[in-house]
Amino acid sequence: EVQLVESGGGLVQAGGSLRLSCAASGFTSDDYVIGWFRQAPGKEREGVSCISSMLGSTYYIDSVKGRFTISSDNAKNTVYLQMNSLKPEDTAVYYCAAEVSGFGLDYGLGCYGMDYWGKGTLVTVSS
Repeated sequence: EVQLVESGGGLVQAGGSLRLSCAASGFTSDDYVIGWFRQAPGKEREGVSCISSMLGSTYYIDSVKGRFTISSDNAKNTVYLQMNSLKPEDTAVYYCAAEVSGFGLDYGLGCYGMDYWGKGTLVTVSS
């Protein structure tokens, strides 16, 4: 059973930074996509960034390019999202999610088809 546990959310002023962490366990395949989604109040969930083990590549939605960086530490089974230059519109619950076939990243569709989800961590950016 895959389990994903997020941490690192909190309250930060606009222009500040946060680093989210996702501790992953239970993976039985070397092919997977793992990354971050977010959902703001009244809006649909969107895929923010993800990384594909099969492709060795990453994806970012346009609104976070140049500000957010996804990375992983395989020794710690942890994926991170470094968020810099935060804006109030970044306020959302951020979820770690994983797709275990390795086909969950498409440069047209973004991050999709996720099989497992964490419970989320709240990021609030004040103006």
